[in-house]
Amino acid sequence: MSDFRARLEQFLTLRGESKTSIEQLTPDASTREYFRVGWEGSTAIVCIYPEPFQAEEQNYLDVTALFLEAQLPVARILAFNEELGAIAIEDFGDKILRDELNGTEISRRDELIDRAIDLIPRIQAATDAAYKRNSIASRLKFDVEKLCWELDFFTEHYFSTLRQKPLDEMTGRALKSEFIELSKDLDSRASVLCHRDFHAANLMMDQHGELKIIDHQDARIGTASYDLVSLLLDRVLEAPPAEWLAIKRRRFLEGRELMGLPKLDDDEFASEFRLQTIQRCLKAVGTFSFQSATRGKTYFLPFIQPMIQIVSRAAANLGRFPVLLEVLTRETHQTRR
Repeated sequence: MSDFRARLEQFLTLRGESKTSIEQLTPDASTREYFRVGWEGSTAIVCIYPEPFQAEEQNYLDVTALFLEAQLPVARILAFNEELGAIAIEDFGDKILRDELNGTEISRRDELIDRAIDLIPRIQAATDAAYKRNSIASRLKFDVEKLCWELDFFTEHYFSTLRQKPLDEMTGRALKSEFIELSKDLDSRASVLCHRDFHAANLMMDQHGELKIIDHQDARIGTASYDLVSLLLDRVLEAPPAEWLAIKRRRFLEGRELMGLPKLDDDEFASEFRLQTIQRCLKAVGTFSFQSATRGKTYFLPFIQPMIQIVSRAAANLGRFPVLLEVLTRETHQTRR
C-alpha cells in the first residue's frame, strides 16, 4: 500500500468513514494524489499531498477562501488534516470541460469557451481582495525570476531532455538575453490576480451544466492576458485563426469593463497577449517535454509542435525576438522531415 493511500485511510478513519468506498483518480502532471470517497452519505474528493502542511501556509486552503469570498465557483473545503497532508473538498463529478469541447459541435464549443472567458474578469476583480486578505496569491508574482525560470526550463527540457540536441553556447546565450527582455516586459505588466493554470482541463461542468474552477492553488499576480492565453492556446493541435483570437480578446475586454475593471486599449492588449503567448506556451512546451521524456506521459507530445508554431507566429507578429524565431523555425523544419 502506498503512503498516500495509507494516509488517506487514516484520514477517513479519523472522520468516521473507515468503511467508505475509495476510487483513485488520475492526476495530470501533479505530485499530489486524488481520491473520490464516500462522504456523509454522498461523495467527496480527497487530495493527499506529499508532505504535511500548516493550514495558514497552505496555498489551496488560502486561495480557496479568497475565491469563495469573491463568489467564484470553486469547491468548498469539507475537512482537512495538516499532519496527514489531506484536504477533502466538494465533488463536482467527472465532466471536464476539455472532454466536453472535444465532443460537441462548433457553436456549442464556442459558447462554452465564451462562458469560460467570462470567468477570467471575475478572477481579476478579486485582486484587491487578495491584497486586503494578504493572501498567498498576492505575495506571489510572475516576476522576472519566475518567468525566466520557466523559460530556462523550456530550453533545458525541450532541446536537451526531449530532443537531445542542446543549443550551442552562442545561441543559448542569445536566446537567454531575449528571454530576459521578454520577462522584464511581462513583469512590468503584472498587476492582476491570475488563476495561473486556467485551461479547459482545469474547468469542470457540474450536474447543472455550470462551469466550476479547479486546481487554483497556484494563483498569483500576473498580466491581464495570462489566463486568457492559457485558456485559448494551451494543448491545442493546431494554431487557432488570428481572427478568432481577436474576437475572443474583444469578449474578454468587454467582460472586464462589465466588472468595472479599467479599460484596456485593444491594440496594446493584443501586443501583450502575444508577449504572454510566447512565455506561457514555451513554459507549457517545457512541461510537456519533461513529462513526456522523464515520466512517460507521452500523451503530451502531440501538443508540442502546434504550440511552437503558435509561439513563432506571435514572435513574427511582434517583430521581436529574432533569435527565438530563427531557432523555432529551424526546429519546425527539422521535425517535419
